[in-house]
Amino acid sequence: MRMSLAMARRVTLRVTLCWFAAFGAAHAAELPPHLQSLVGTPAHSAADVATQNVLALNRAMFELYGDAAKTFAANLRARHPIILALFSGSGGRLILYRPGQAPLEAPPVPMVYQLMKSAGHSAMAVSEVVLPYVDNKSDASWRAPLAAYRMRMQLALDTLDAAPMPPEWRENTRAILRNNIAFMDECATRGVIGLDAVQAYATKQAPFLRREVAWAAQTQVTHWMGVMDEWKRLIGADWDKTYAASNTIYVARQNNVLYSVLAQYFGPDALNVRLMLIETISFTTTPEDMMESVTRIVADRSVGQLFFSNYHLMDYELMGTDARTAIAAEATKRGMTPFLPPKVPFGSTQWPMLITPGPGPATLDDLH
Repeated sequence: MRMSLAMARRVTLRVTLCWFAAFGAAHAAELPPHLQSLVGTPAHSAADVATQNVLALNRAMFELYGDAAKTFAANLRARHPIILALFSGSGGRLILYRPGQAPLEAPPVPMVYQLMKSAGHSAMAVSEVVLPYVDNKSDASWRAPLAAYRMRMQLALDTLDAAPMPPEWRENTRAILRNNIAFMDECATRGVIGLDAVQAYATKQAPFLRREVAWAAQTQVTHWMGVMDEWKRLIGADWDKTYAASNTIYVARQNNVLYSVLAQYFGPDALNVRLMLIETISFTTTPEDMMESVTRIVADRSVGQLFFSNYHLMDYELMGTDARTAIAAEATKRGMTPFLPPKVPFGSTQWPMLITPGPGPATLDDLH
């Protein structure tokens, strides 16, 4: 009986595989002892292989996305002005990117802002040194760092007259520094950090700190609104297609200064559409990372339009709607009342911070 071509190929394949298996076993036996325990691969089940093949699609997606993002960013910058407002310890950093032009970085906030901020933070630093040791007579390890900081405080006080700031602001700053020194000296003399002394110190400093904060905020806002006046004129007719973004960490997202200044120029309809607040895990980030975030947001919107016919869908957690349904169902099974945020439409232009009014103080002035 004649063997078909297909059958002949299968027989040949089996023989070949058997030969390789025999060769592999013999080859393994010939390996030197120090390699025999290392050579070989673990067995993988069909389920393991299938799982890794599917997961590889997601890993490849991020690689492809990274490559495409470079093109998206170039196209976005070629067609739209973009403003990045980055948090910094010096009061912020604003950069304007205009199509076909080099980035334009705004001048920094006047130095007096940093002086006000540093003086205000000095009281926080004192409290951070002493609070862990309140009413602890057995531990005096606070003495060395407090003494070192007192030396810095005295040096700042001795040279304050030359600092560039208005006379009223200087006197307020002088009072903060003197109160810091007086409290540190009291702690050193008593040899213990008393809760009564800490509270008295904080109460005494509060009105001076309140004024320092107000003057710093006035300086920062006045400066950046002046910059935005000029940039809006520079951008001209392209303003309505300009994007802007500011970064924030959790503690700084409410009443975010830079975002709120930008909002005065972009208007309410641009919130979350062309003006974005990007949350981060650190106070500062790079312009490159910010630009990448803006690019991803805008590029993903087109994906939402392509697949679901909604341009702003991808601004939201894609599985959020179904997850809400699942949470409600699972909570009900457990005898729990589902507790979820209200639904908002895709493309909502509400402030990206807490906006629900309620009882309780909401400003520093409300506290007094």
